[in-house]
Order: sequence, then structure tokens, then C-alpha cells
Amino acid sequence: MKVPFIDIKRYEDGFLDAVSAKFAAMLADAQFMGGAEVQRLEARLGELLDVKSVVTCANGTDALQLALRALNVGPDDTVLVPDVTFWATFEAVVNVGAMPATLDVELSDGGISVAALRRAIHDLKPKAAIIAHLYGWGSGRLAEIRTICRDEGVLLIEDGAQCLGAAYQGQPIYKGALISTASFYPAKVLGAAGDGGAIMTDDLELASRTRRLANHGRTAHYGYADVGWNSRLDSLQAAFLNLSLDHLDARLASRRRAAAYYQDVLPSLGIRIMMPPDAYVENGYCNVCMFDDPQKKTAVESALRHAEIGFGNIYPGVISDQQGARSYMCTHVGGVRVASFALRC
Repeated sequence: MKVPFIDIKRYEDGFLDAVSAKFAAMLADAQFMGGAEVQRLEARLGELLDVKSVVTCANGTDALQLALRALNVGPDDTVLVPDVTFWATFEAVVNVGAMPATLDVELSDGGISVAALRRAIHDLKPKAAIIAHLYGWGSGRLAEIRTICRDEGVLLIEDGAQCLGAAYQGQPIYKGALISTASFYPAKVLGAAGDGGAIMTDDLELASRTRRLANHGRTAHYGYADVGWNSRLDSLQAAFLNLSLDHLDARLASRRRAAAYYQDVLPSLGIRIMMPPDAYVENGYCNVCMFDDPQKKTAVESALRHAEIGFGNIYPGVISDQQGARSYMCTHVGGVRVASFALRC
């Protein structure tokens, strides 16, 4: 493949040597869990994302479940989720015992339909809602969505697994959220050498509860205030992420250049792409191509294969149509069904 879909083997000169040296020192000192690297990572992320508290955890799915649990979302609660997102957004709701209801999304930016959100709040009286900042940006109506949820008493969780490095209204997209999450899966803009995740909030009490839940509910080594589970980020992953943070600005610039190239070329070929709303500076995570004609989509895929340019069909179907959703869904609000595929560099 001349242009891979995503290249996670590409590192800056000297990066792997720095990782090897760091890991060797940490292994020799038995630095496996917690400690200075985790603390440093949380502090650096807090500064980068302009949030007061960052709680790292084992992966992005756990981050969503921890956020829900920290907000006391559980059995008999209804939680609104987008109908187009990664499955983890939906299953996190199920895994805390709550009932997910899916919402239409907007074809303009991939965010949830505000009309569907208002209708669902009126009809379903949900305790919480999760929105997903997909494709390297978020909804163009993010401020309005936050205001609606705050005014209606709906706890809003922002699934930011694809948006680290994106800016909204000149600020990090996580700034101003009640609680938000990140994933450090290797293919992300800031990826670990395995799994990892984080929860961000300005609410110090919420952060404290989240940290307890991620560590067995502990208040002391043998003291427990909650029933949590084991979702700690290990020290080696934290060290890898700290080294990666040193290169984040350059990586973002490279991704944005690649995204801008596709945004310039694809429309000239008659391919409609989803653009980040005006309020955003995207992180270059991927480009989304929209097709009304399946035959044209097939032709474009064939041409890309012939040219050895990688692509992927991401979220080709909606959550509410998944077999695994049928036993757990409360309902779907709206009537739009969306499918797309993305070119990612």
C-alpha cells in the first residue's frame, strides 16, 4: 500500500530509542503502576486541554463507563446516544445498567440532531446524554447542546475519543464540558503503545469519585467508599504518551496538511465530503466522504485500491440497526439513517 489507511509504524527520528531507554529504566526500577509518569501525564493533559482534572484509566470504553458511574447513572435511567458512533458509546450505557435511546445525527457535521435531542428530552425524560465528537471535530451546535442539557437538567457526557487536539471557538474542545472522555488507542491522534483512556472534568468532586471508581472504589489501600473496578493506566503507557506529547504539535500539523489536501482534491472529483464547522480547527483525524449513489462509492473504492491508497468504511450502519442493540434499546428518536466512509491519513 503506497498510502496506508493509517500508519502507526511511523515515528520521528530518535523516538523509538527514547522509548526503549525510558522503558529500560522503568523496568529496572519496577515502575509499573501509578507514580511519576502517570501524574505527569495527567498534569500535562490538564494544561493542554484546559481542564482542572484529568483521571487516566485503562481504555476509552472504561472512561465512558466511569463517567456514567461517577454521575450516578445506572439501572432504570435513560441515556441518549448518537445513532452514528463507535459501539463503545452505546455499550457503556448498557454496561452500567441504563437504557440507551439513539438520536438522529446531522449530515452536515456528524453531530446529533438538536431537534431530536429536544424531542427526546421532552418525551423520554433522560437522566443523561452522550454526544460523540467524531472525525476530529464536534457538532457545530456544541454550545447550544451544552446549554440545552444544562437547562433541562440532563447530564451531558462528551465522548471525545476522536477529537484530542481539536479546538472549538479558539479553545480546546474539552474546555467547558461537564465531563468528557478520551481514548489513547494506538490509532488515535495521541495514541499509546496499547490501550489507555482518560476522563476530564472541572468538577473536583466528580474527578475524585471517578478516580476512586477506577481503582476499586478505594479511599485507602484496604478502605473502600464505592464498588469500582480496576481501570488504571499503567506507567509504561503513561511514559509512552508523555514522549508522544513532545511531538503532538508536529503530528497535528502533519495530519491537518493531509486533511486539507483531501478537502481540496476530492470535491474537484465530484466527491462530497463532510467539513468541520466554522467554529473548529480540526485535528486531522479523518475525512468523511458522503455518497448518495452506492455505485459511485464502489467506483471510488475501486480507484483507491488500484492507486494503492488506503481507506476504510467507518460506521457503515447505524447503532439502532445492530443486532446487539435490539435487547437493550429504549427507542430511536428521529428517522434519518446515515452511512458513510472515510479517507484517513
